[in-house]
Amino acid sequence: MRVLEGEKVTKYFGGLAAVSNVDFHVDQGEIFGLIGPNGAGKTTLFNLVSAALVLKSGAIKFKGERISGLKPYQICRKGVARTFQSVKIFGNIPVRENILLGALFGTPTTMSAPNAANQAAELLDFVGLSQMSALPARELTLVNQKRLEVATALATKPELLLLDELMAGLTPTETAEAMEMVTRIRDRGIAIFMIEHVMKAIMGVCGRIMVLHHGEKIAEGTPQEISTSKKVVEVYLGE
Repeated sequence: MRVLEGEKVTKYFGGLAAVSNVDFHVDQGEIFGLIGPNGAGKTTLFNLVSAALVLKSGAIKFKGERISGLKPYQICRKGVARTFQSVKIFGNIPVRENILLGALFGTPTTMSAPNAANQAAELLDFVGLSQMSALPARELTLVNQKRLEVATALATKPELLLLDELMAGLTPTETAEAMEMVTRIRDRGIAIFMIEHVMKAIMGVCGRIMVLHHGEKIAEGTPQEISTSKKVVEVYLGE
């Protein structure tokens, strides 16, 4: 079953096509990767899916229902959560309360305070932040801020999670741990659409990968197909 579909998705900034006639889909239970050079349109595509930006033309559907045109909070409550290239957390409140905000305000149905607290505790454990729950979020290291952002997104009970460069700035050990966390999220029944520049990560966890260049889709396929595509090597991967 297709969880997310994009049909001829297009967005212009002035006269420049940031995303041009891109077709894509994410299947249930899949980890789908998105790569391309800087400025290729990757984050713009995420912003269109999550309604941070408005489509110029085309359509985006979630579980067969058109979501392009909805507000970001409406899309979140339908089951699409995201993280950001630059981590976005509430730095002045405790770690645990960041997750509580996701549980109390981002879910499709109203959640009681006790249930939200239980979910926050479970997610803190899931991302390895239980011992830091009372710390102001700004005091976390970069890797732990990224884990907190993921936990807050998961608190909204998504069926699809958009991850925008989760591994950026991480050490090799932290990257390996993040890859393992992505797989565990998928194992919870959540489809994942991820942007990543760390090739070891994207090739290691994704079943399919799409490549953008100057806003256009130039390739899509398995990691093996992408890594051996002459066009992809030429414009992005290098020799």
